Amino acid sequence: MLLAIAELLGMSLWFSGSAVIPALTKEWQLTESAASWLTLSVQIGFVVGTLLSALLNLPDIISPRHLFTLTAIAGAVVNGAFGWFAHDASLAILLRFLTGMFLAGIYPPAMKILATWFRRGRGLALGTLIGALTLGKATPYLINGIGSANWRSNILFVSLLAAIGGILVLLFVSDGPFALPAARFDWKQVGRVFHNRGVRLANLGYLGHMWELYAMWTWIQFMIRASLAMRKSDPVLAEVGSFLVIGCGAIGCVVAGFVADRIGRTVVTSAAMAISGSCCLVIGFLFGANPILLLIVAAIWGASVVADSAQFSACVTELGDPQYLGTALTIQTCLGFLLTTISIELIPHVERAVGWRYAFAMLAPGPLFGVIAMLRLRSLPEAERIAQGRK
Repeated sequence: MLLAIAELLGMSLWFSGSAVIPALTKEWQLTESAASWLTLSVQIGFVVGTLLSALLNLPDIISPRHLFTLTAIAGAVVNGAFGWFAHDASLAILLRFLTGMFLAGIYPPAMKILATWFRRGRGLALGTLIGALTLGKATPYLINGIGSANWRSNILFVSLLAAIGGILVLLFVSDGPFALPAARFDWKQVGRVFHNRGVRLANLGYLGHMWELYAMWTWIQFMIRASLAMRKSDPVLAEVGSFLVIGCGAIGCVVAGFVADRIGRTVVTSAAMAISGSCCLVIGFLFGANPILLLIVAAIWGASVVADSAQFSACVTELGDPQYLGTALTIQTCLGFLLTTISIELIPHVERAVGWRYAFAMLAPGPLFGVIAMLRLRSLPEAERIAQGRK
């Protein structure tokens, strides 16, 4: 539970910049391109951070607890510098890039720590962790909606939360009974991940999932704001609504983890992607419609779009080399977040061309591809090692 709380606090850094873009647009006269880069720079920083971490086997050759603490505090400092010193987009984008790079030391190491505590029930445990991560990423929107009118104060508050998360892990979280001794540095582990057929298919499913996830998380609040503005609704509803839509993913993660441990990970991931892929196609037709109806469908999408996330990671921990799980999980997240930089960048271009009515439909091929990969994994002998045979 403490690890989940620390993950929530640490990952609150992720969208802290995106949440204040409306205020920055007014204060700095941000262009649409600069606003997009404020979000995209975090993704790119995370990719660079995970790539370096994987190449150096960092989560396996040093304590993941210490890695979590150091990077959470470093990320908090850099994000605090964004809130305190940034007065234009160029410095803000650089500091958000560095924030993303440090976030790479929070997410994969936390999954490795959790895996040392569970062999049975790992899907639910990881689902709870990813649920906490999801709430953490939604938190800046809630703070921005009900907190200070000064965006800098909100950024500094989020930075304080992340630092507290790092300290919690250092002082109160320990490795579990299934932890292995620190591994030796082995750069060949990066290539071996791709030679493992089961891990490879789990990663392909994850890539389909990631094509959709962060583009949805990044742009759904813009769609909600625009739609509610057309209806002349209270702007606070858009901010709180965005928090609830993304935050619903926490419930989806926990429920999916509970079910996956009992009926199988490939079934749950395929079902979640089928639901979220359908939402990609439907949500646009509610643009400008009744705000409550829009938020209900968006909440279903928010719950399903991330519900499967932990199960891909659980598959990797069950199918990969136990000695280098940290490296395998880091490679998985690195590739997934690299792909998100493309889908995030494409959405505004598609929106300008066809409007919000059809913009999110371009995400639907991702979950379709993911379903195909996971059903293929289900048919292989390796699937017997997933969730004690509940493939």
